[in-house]
Amino acid sequence: MLRPESATARRLRRAMTLPEVLLWQRVRSAAAGVKFRRQHPVGPYVADFYCAATRTVVEVDGEAHGRGERPERDLSRDAFLYANGYRVLHVPAAEILRDADAAAQVIAAYAATPLHHPAVPGGPPPHAGEDRE
Repeated sequence: MLRPESATARRLRRAMTLPEVLLWQRVRSAAAGVKFRRQHPVGPYVADFYCAATRTVVEVDGEAHGRGERPERDLSRDAFLYANGYRVLHVPAAEILRDADAAAQVIAAYAATPLHHPAVPGGPPPHAGEDRE
């Protein structure tokens, strides 16, 4: 039996918004060296786009993200993701509609950036977990 998040993700994949479709057409090929999944379950949430290799979540924020209880829900989701070691990048839908290629380049560059920088020779030892690549 599917988890509720998986069923929701499948439904959302069939009903992607225009900005999500435009972005998916550009990031799906992994041309920038990072592979994305679309409408992917991450914990109890469904990320618009997710790069497992760098634990990067990309959220396409349309106008609905500023209305009603949505801002609070977005903050709760982001807090959960950050607390569990994910990076989150919010991209306004209007930016994707204006220049989807540029938005895809920004996303690929963000996702390709390492989570941690290597230790500086002679510097202090890394905090627990920071020495992992």
